[in-house]
Formats: sequence, structure tokens, C-alpha cells
Amino acid sequence: MAAATTDPEVRRRALTFTFVGGGYAGIEALAEMEDMARDALRYYPELKPEEMRWVLVEATQRVLPEVDRDMGAYTVQQLLKRNMDIRLDTRLESCVDGIVKLSDGDEFPSDTIVWTAGVKPSPMLDATDFPRDERRRVTCRPTLQVVDGDRVVEGAWSAGDCAAVPDLTKEPGNFCSPSAQHAVRQAARMADNIANVIRGREPVDYKHKHVGSVASLGLHKGVAQVYGIKMTGWPAWFMHRTYHMSRIPSFNRKVRVVVDWSLAFFLKREVVALGQLHDPREEFAEASAPPARAARV
Repeated sequence: MAAATTDPEVRRRALTFTFVGGGYAGIEALAEMEDMARDALRYYPELKPEEMRWVLVEATQRVLPEVDRDMGAYTVQQLLKRNMDIRLDTRLESCVDGIVKLSDGDEFPSDTIVWTAGVKPSPMLDATDFPRDERRRVTCRPTLQVVDGDRVVEGAWSAGDCAAVPDLTKEPGNFCSPSAQHAVRQAARMADNIANVIRGREPVDYKHKHVGSVASLGLHKGVAQVYGIKMTGWPAWFMHRTYHMSRIPSFNRKVRVVVDWSLAFFLKREVVALGQLHDPREEFAEASAPPARAARV
């Protein structure tokens, strides 16, 4: 869109990318997309890298809260070197009609706005009578049994993003974060516990302690903190790729992904235009529309 217009305002808006949330999802999405977009500019000689504007909005005073502060500071420094606009201690007030309004008083148009600043339980739970906490999550015991106060709800279990599961590796009052690392492990524990209850055995508490965190900052760039060891740059990126490859189900898919990644070392990066980006709500609107009544003959 930016390459096809001569209107400077339209071009500036099309080349402004705003990301809200400085956790892993926000940082990885921001860094990866900027890296890909910068690489794609070779196919658009009418555009210059300095015309792109990448903005990160984070409500707290740091990014990547899952790692130590020095690793978060390193990440910010690397993003600043790539001329990104990092707004810490800043909130998104509004983005109606693509006009981004921030709590620091700044206001600018942006055609691409990515929200990664929080997780909420599925609204489907509003149609149930399950007991829920102040964040609207289903209250659970560490065994993943749904609990109403001190009473276990017979036959009811919950896990994943919708469940408030106590984190036994931390101080009392902490709950497991809404992440895949917990969800996939909770699913396995819940299945075993259901089998235990059916067989007359006691359910086992869910307990998992993270060994570390890894994040990609673009091609061949990253940060990692695993077993207390901190890494940056290419080693951290390689560890990030290796970990995610290990979580891909089935040997067949692992091989296909590794072959694709290996070819990327020697071939040009694939840049594909996604038409859905220009109207991202179209599929959702179509899926949520009421079914048309059959015509009477």
C-alpha cells in the first residue's frame, strides 16, 4: 500500500506499526516483523527503511518481565539500535479508526496495530455457573479440580488460560501463567487425575517450575536465560529455535520444519502478501453472522 501511493500521509500511516505489550509475545512479534519488513524492502525500491516507524507501547517500566532486568535492558538497547520507538510506562488510551492515542499525550495514525497486552478467559464461561475469581477464571485446586470455596465441584475440572490454578513453585497466592508451557502439562496431569479418581485413587497436584525463557529478536538475534545462564545474539536465537523445534509434534513435522529452516540459510527470505491483513475482521464477521433463512418455494 505504501509503495502504491504518492500521498505522503497515506504512506506514513501504512508504514507505521504499533505494538501494545512488552511481554514475550509483543517483543517477539515486533522484532520478527521489523526484521522481515526490512528484508522485504529490497522488492520495493521506492521505499526507504527510515520511512518505517515501529512503536512499542508498554504500561510498565520494563519489557520481558519473565527474565532479569539486565536482559530486559539489553533487549531495549537492541531495539533502539534498530531505530524503534520504545514507550515504557505508557498506556494505549484509544486506537479508534487507526488513530493511536497514548497516555503520554502523543497521537498518530497507524494502519497496523498489534495487541499483546493481556489475556482474559473465554467469554463462553459467562454462560456457565462455574465458580470464578476476580479475573473471571474458574477457581481450581492444584489437582485441577474445580472448587467453590472449600468445596470441590463434583466431576468438574479445568486447565489452561481459563483456569486459576495455584502455582506451587511460588509463594502462596500466585497462579500459573496463561501460557502453553503450563497448559500442555496441565492437560496431561488432568487426564491422569481423572483416571485416578475413576479408579478410586487420589488426584496428584500439578507442579511445574520453569527452567528458563528464550525469545527471538529477529533472524539470528535473541535473548535467553536458562538454568541461570544468560545468552544473547546468535546462541540465544539458536536455542530459541531448538526449543520450539523440540515441541513440534511428530517426527515427520519436525523434519519438515528443520529442512525448511536449513534452506533459509541459503535461499532468500520468502515474503508473501497476505490479503487478509487489509481486512482482518472479514472472516470473523462471516463466521459470526446469523444463518440466512432458507427461501420458501
